[in-house]
Amino acid sequence: MRKILILLSITVLLASVFIAGTIRIGVAFPMTGNIAAFGEMTLQGVKIAQTLYPKVLGEKIKLIVADNRSDKTEAANVVSRLIDYNHVAAIIGEIASSHSLAGGAIAERSHIPMLSPASTNPLVTQGKHYIFRACFIDPFQGHVAAIFAYKNLKAKRAVVFTDVVQDYSVGLSNFFIKDFVKMGGKVSREFYQSGDQDFSAQLTDALSKKPDVLYIPGYYPEIALMARQARQLGYTGPILAGDGAEAPQLIKIGGSAVNGVYYTSHFNASHPFTAVGKKFVAKYEAVYKTSPSALAALGFDSYLLLRDAIKRAGSADPGKIAEALRKTKNFEGATGYITIDKYGNTIKSAVVNEVKNGKFTYVTTINP
Repeated sequence: MRKILILLSITVLLASVFIAGTIRIGVAFPMTGNIAAFGEMTLQGVKIAQTLYPKVLGEKIKLIVADNRSDKTEAANVVSRLIDYNHVAAIIGEIASSHSLAGGAIAERSHIPMLSPASTNPLVTQGKHYIFRACFIDPFQGHVAAIFAYKNLKAKRAVVFTDVVQDYSVGLSNFFIKDFVKMGGKVSREFYQSGDQDFSAQLTDALSKKPDVLYIPGYYPEIALMARQARQLGYTGPILAGDGAEAPQLIKIGGSAVNGVYYTSHFNASHPFTAVGKKFVAKYEAVYKTSPSALAALGFDSYLLLRDAIKRAGSADPGKIAEALRKTKNFEGATGYITIDKYGNTIKSAVVNEVKNGKFTYVTTINP
């Protein structure tokens, strides 16, 4: 009897993801709250992809967007709702690593594949079978930042600012420090929390150490404020950050103070790596009348990767989709040629951009 009930449950689940000739894909992003810009940019890329490729296996792809309100607890809640009430076959999300850790635990337990566009903390996929990412991971991003700081910026002394409540920031800080010190650099540390407004105490202490670079692997609201306050205190040197810096609000909040901010990223619209990247940029600019961000490109790639996995699986069965995702090799996306390894992580190049005259400007590409 139990086996019959299990088979019936699976049959109902499979039928539900094909409701009314559609395959349901959940999208779990921060659409409101302190990092809402991340959700907005990434969703734009997902929508461009859906416009270009609206179907798979002859069925329409229906996107169900859920707002996690930039909150860890809500991140888990929205994944639960997408699975239990919307009966999605897979989920694109989440964006922040702390959100993906929370929501990913639900998706893993429910055996529903979840593909994060931008969660770079290695713990997101560690020990998981149903969690994947379209971006590189922080050990590589931290390594790229350390190389750029030491070799390109000629920095020998760095002060690292860590957001203690963000898994992304804690992990990326540690990976940068490890490689920067290994190269011969010296590091001092300062700490803060998301939502802080006044960084004068940390910055005063940091600048007393006469750093060659400030490394702030956090998110754009705090990076922008920190840059303004650092300039007010007389710091004129470079500021280096991770991919969490890239949002128009960085420049809106930081103004001229963020000129000279370098950050590791996944993409620059002026230097697309592939023919798919060029097609994406052209379509995005036609629709939104501006150049796409790295997050938009990652959202675009996430949709394409999931669609390709469904196509290769020949089914919207979540288990088969997960199996196909893990076999992704040299997939041509907007952000480059993507291979997903046995741990669910993407292997590809990193870009370094700079804020120059109020624009995100390409600097260089660093390969794995």
